[in-house]
Amino acid sequence: MPEMNCSTIPRLTHWVFDMDGTLTVGVHDFPAIRRELEIPESADILHHLETLPTAEREAKHAWLLAHERELALRSTAAVGAIELIRELCRRDCRLGILTRNAKALAHITLEAIGLDDCFAPHDVLGRDEAPPKPHPGGLDHFIDQWQVAPEAMVMVGDSHLDMACGRAAGTRTVLVNAPTMRDPTDVDWQLADCEALLRALPREG
Repeated sequence: MPEMNCSTIPRLTHWVFDMDGTLTVGVHDFPAIRRELEIPESADILHHLETLPTAEREAKHAWLLAHERELALRSTAAVGAIELIRELCRRDCRLGILTRNAKALAHITLEAIGLDDCFAPHDVLGRDEAPPKPHPGGLDHFIDQWQVAPEAMVMVGDSHLDMACGRAAGTRTVLVNAPTMRDPTDVDWQLADCEALLRALPREG
């Protein structure tokens, strides 16, 4: 897997970011959430909830939303995230958010870390606006709306779900804030954090 640097990264102008753990410090305790919602350890939380009877599903979604709202209000920016996004804005890049969280909570999170002015409201997609990652539907939406070739867009995230989503949609992929994946085939570049990604951007001029 290549290290991203000024000689290898292309000049990309369309960027889609995961939220929790990518632009923010990850605080979700997923094992605790699974225990609270009685979800098997190996099951995907969102997919499992969709298999439940209506009343149970709605009750557990309501608990999850309230829990995630508390986390969103206390969000802190990940290392280099603010500087990276501000620089991409300065370069007039098109920016989007694709999160498995709810859209309303994504906006709360962006406001909490001071980046709400960098993302157009319609360019923030949550689990109700797009199929949860790794399904590529959210990225397909951006490709269509932005009228950009998949290979000209990049998905930045901190998990295998983000990388698999990008690969399925045909975009470039950047992994940050994560250990090396067991199967790196979905990762084009990996950097320590958003600060390192900022340093790796090609120089202007």
